[in-house]
Amino acid sequence: MAHDDDPTQPRRDDAGAPPRRWRDALPTVATIVAVAVFVAAGNWQRGRMEAKDALRLQLDAAMAMPAVALPVLHDAVAEQPSAAPTGGPGAGPTPAGGAWLAWRFRPVRVEGTFDAARQFLVDNRVYAGRAGYHVVAPLALADGRVVLVDRGWVAAGSTRDELPEVPPPAGPVVVTGRVALPTTGYVELTADDGSGRVRQNLDPARFAAATGVRVLPIVIEATAPAAAEDAALVRDWLAPDAGVEKHRIYMVQWYAFAALAAGLWLFFFVRRRRAHTSGPAGESRSRAP
Repeated sequence: MAHDDDPTQPRRDDAGAPPRRWRDALPTVATIVAVAVFVAAGNWQRGRMEAKDALRLQLDAAMAMPAVALPVLHDAVAEQPSAAPTGGPGAGPTPAGGAWLAWRFRPVRVEGTFDAARQFLVDNRVYAGRAGYHVVAPLALADGRVVLVDRGWVAAGSTRDELPEVPPPAGPVVVTGRVALPTTGYVELTADDGSGRVRQNLDPARFAAATGVRVLPIVIEATAPAAAEDAALVRDWLAPDAGVEKHRIYMVQWYAFAALAAGLWLFFFVRRRRAHTSGPAGESRSRAP
């Protein structure tokens, strides 16, 4: 007659249950997998952080350069509307400009005449906690090109119907500023065809499509001139943000998860070992046949 306990077969605690040693190993295997995933994610974030840090140094160096004439590049005209904006979750800014990427935040000096009739306001711009607009006007350059110039920020009126009046300087002007690359992956709450005086986003391609004026795919954020017409404008431009701190926070978070997983495994492993060694010394671990 066969016995219920066959010493040659793995013991099962109950019908259909896996051997106890495999159940004991599952937390260890799961911990190893979790720690490996968390560390890999942390390493990826660290790589992104280091790349963004290098980019930030490049942008800082670009801003420190002296102002030069605006170059002529092969992709220097925004002829087609940019891709349709998306309002879905996770839609983020996408720099435009192609060959202009190397000129991002470079100080430049241009000479031309403002087109006051086509000046517009970019809505929902906040400065020092106050709502307002960015004032943008096309500048016709002496060489025939046209570039949009962000003249600065102006406070909104007491009502939405009260728009600020900040006409650009008349006649030829010399504008000094830095090259900015407008984003194309923006969110729009309502349809904006780019033809009104107030617009939701600054998009050179959409401006070109609405007005028929071929403009460069960049914007110059003006720092000069300081004419009488500019007295109401604020030109406190934001420093370039490469997103280094965001990746640093995520890196620390993933490494903390790895440390937590390893710490929990160690805590429960030590506690179980102590409970095992403190059991009855003479307890039998096998059954008699």
